[in-house]
Amino acid sequence: MKTERWRRSIQILFFILIALIAVNHTLSESGASIPIPFLADASLHAVCPFGGVVTVFKLVTQGGFVQKIHESSLVLGIAVFAAAILLGPAFCGWICPFGTFQEFVSKFGRKLLGKKFGKLIPKKLDGILKYLRYAVLIWVVVMTAISGKLIFSDIDPYYALFQFWTGEVAIAGFIALGIVLVMSLFVERPFCRYACPYGAFLGLTNLFRFMPIHRNASTCISCSKCDKACSMGIEISNKTTIRDPRCISCLLCTSDAVCPVSNTVEMKVIPYQEIRNAK
Repeated sequence: MKTERWRRSIQILFFILIALIAVNHTLSESGASIPIPFLADASLHAVCPFGGVVTVFKLVTQGGFVQKIHESSLVLGIAVFAAAILLGPAFCGWICPFGTFQEFVSKFGRKLLGKKFGKLIPKKLDGILKYLRYAVLIWVVVMTAISGKLIFSDIDPYYALFQFWTGEVAIAGFIALGIVLVMSLFVERPFCRYACPYGAFLGLTNLFRFMPIHRNASTCISCSKCDKACSMGIEISNKTTIRDPRCISCLLCTSDAVCPVSNTVEMKVIPYQEIRNAK
């Protein structure tokens, strides 16, 4: 379980960091004493890599950034995407504080519902809803390009979570946060599964990432523990190389976490010939 302990530690670290940045920036703007001076200019928008995605059109066409987007967002966006090409959306599974928030809430849901947790949404409906986040991604990118403003911030539950005390959060943002909060009691990472535009964007790297999750069929005992551990509802036990766009590289399905057989489910570079033979 070393992988999960490391992941949980990193998740908590980044959650606390983002919370401190949010509080620090609010105090800085209000003129109050600043607890962390070197973070005085940092804001949620400045440390959000998705801002680097939505500002690309304006940057290319007009040479500027979308309102509220900083250069740091573009730099972070490029860095996260480069890492995703190698490891997949590890940002989602290890760093994103809103993903961490959903996981924490789901722990209470598991205790309340027991075996019923995760079974609220039928598989067929889940198979349809998983495409919704791509519609959100297209809408956000197009509308941001047209308006030149950060459209998604008004309904972004992540922004609402870390800015709820500031008076800057729109009603729609609170509603979105409430929906995610309630749904997280019934299903793991509902926002990540069905609505996150950045998760949809990074998820595409699973189709060509250099180090995907791989299941060794010759040593697999078909216990399905990897399926149960997957927070995104991917059925890993019937696949050889996981190229599902929903994978967030959390590594909860690996032999180091839940798989009882060593070196059966792991993240590694898959030789082209092996991929070809698997097909």
